[in-house]
Amino acid sequence: MSEKQFNKDGFIPKHGGYQNLLSYKKAEIIYDGTVYFCNRFFAKYDRTIGQMIQAARSGKQNIAEGSMFSATSKEAEIKLTNVARSSLEELLNDYRDFLRTNKYSEWHKDHPYAKRLRELNRDPDANYDSLKKGIEHENPEICANVLIGLIKVAKYLLTKQIAKLEEEFLNEGGIKERMAKSRYDKRRKGR
Repeated sequence: MSEKQFNKDGFIPKHGGYQNLLSYKKAEIIYDGTVYFCNRFFAKYDRTIGQMIQAARSGKQNIAEGSMFSATSKEAEIKLTNVARSSLEELLNDYRDFLRTNKYSEWHKDHPYAKRLRELNRDPDANYDSLKKGIEHENPEICANVLIGLIKVAKYLLTKQIAKLEEEFLNEGGIKERMAKSRYDKRRKGR
């Protein structure tokens, strides 16, 4: 958070707003796409379905939870944001396992479809509908690769987000520092 976002009437900063984070938007697309993918390409009672959907859900939900925790704990915000990134790493490996065990290939960065996906991902307003053609393609290799590409973008964004949170903590401190400063300022004004 920048200095101007702090609640000027107290020591608890403004928090939340995760719906506006690009990492959250990507994680939401990944969750929805994973639900679709698992229901379409796995047998009904395959345990992989629950594991993949839970990893995708954890990626999305931990971004939201971390954003809300930012009010009182920068440490919790950083930890939960990292849990989101770790969950997406787990999901990435599940998609790679799917490709490998089904004799499909992961797209290299110069693959024409990978280039097109990068173009679509550059749009900050990209949503499920703008990526639906790839996510819901009849070819599971294309679906999995689109979701892999989205996961890579989300993980990159989360890595940058964690670095920014670290910098904010070093520059602004945590709630204990804000509490002490607020108390000190109030006492000074009372003199």
